[in-house]
Amino acid sequence: MCGIVGLHLRNPDLHPRLGAMLAEMLGEMQDRGADSAGIAVYGNPDWAPPGHGCVSLLELDVLPDEVSTTLGAALGVPVAAQLVDATLVASAPVGAEELLGAARAAYPEALVAGFGADLTVLKGVGAPRDLAESWGLANASGWQGVGHTRMATESAVTPSGAHPYAVGPEQCLVHNGSFSNHATIRRELRAEGVEFDSENDTEVGARFVAHQLAAGKDVETALKEVCATFDGFYTLVVSNHDSFAVVRDAIACKPAVIAETDDWVAIASEYRALAKLPGVENARIWEPEPEVVYAWTR
Repeated sequence: MCGIVGLHLRNPDLHPRLGAMLAEMLGEMQDRGADSAGIAVYGNPDWAPPGHGCVSLLELDVLPDEVSTTLGAALGVPVAAQLVDATLVASAPVGAEELLGAARAAYPEALVAGFGADLTVLKGVGAPRDLAESWGLANASGWQGVGHTRMATESAVTPSGAHPYAVGPEQCLVHNGSFSNHATIRRELRAEGVEFDSENDTEVGARFVAHQLAAGKDVETALKEVCATFDGFYTLVVSNHDSFAVVRDAIACKPAVIAETDDWVAIASEYRALAKLPGVENARIWEPEPEVVYAWTR
């Protein structure tokens, strides 16, 4: 089943409340997927300081102080590292891809959960409400966030199997549904040099979108290519540093509701996840049409 939430803030006065609103939304989707969850937050200075590259790592059995020392020596700049539940979050005053390269060289066994300027990705196994509390999500600020509650159908229940899949710089994808031709598309992408971390069908979608964006296409065009290429049932939310987009498959059997005000745009699998957002009573609310890409830019 799975649950999707996403929040794009237009009003800077709401930035301090992003995490609290996102945590409430994520908790409302717990019964759609209670085995694991993940979130991506754009703009929280405690995890991703302005002007710094940030990398989120999983499956790394190394203390944060050691990560700071090792990566700092490799880069020649101070590196901050902190453990946020199961995710090791590192930041440094260098480009995100430079930091990512140093992290991969030092810790090739680690799984990259996300990377980019202003972006933090956190994942974990367990009830989404409990995970949100362990992350301190309610205290996070920022301008945009996406989240996912997972009912695993395609791969193991592990932090690495949780969404979002964030495989390109500042890019995230969350998915409710399944891709029936993911194995074929994975083979085609591998033939073009794309590497994979899991057998999860959602990762194929994320790698496909990242591949399209790397080729110079915008988010809307990339999602139209998803509709033309992938078979199955899906609702997708794709975000990057400056945009937020939603698309559903041609049959649109996976639920989704969008709400929009002058202060924010929000997406969720069910309306109850939107019901406590400020000003929702005055929002324009609709169900996204099949294969129509809805996108907003910061």
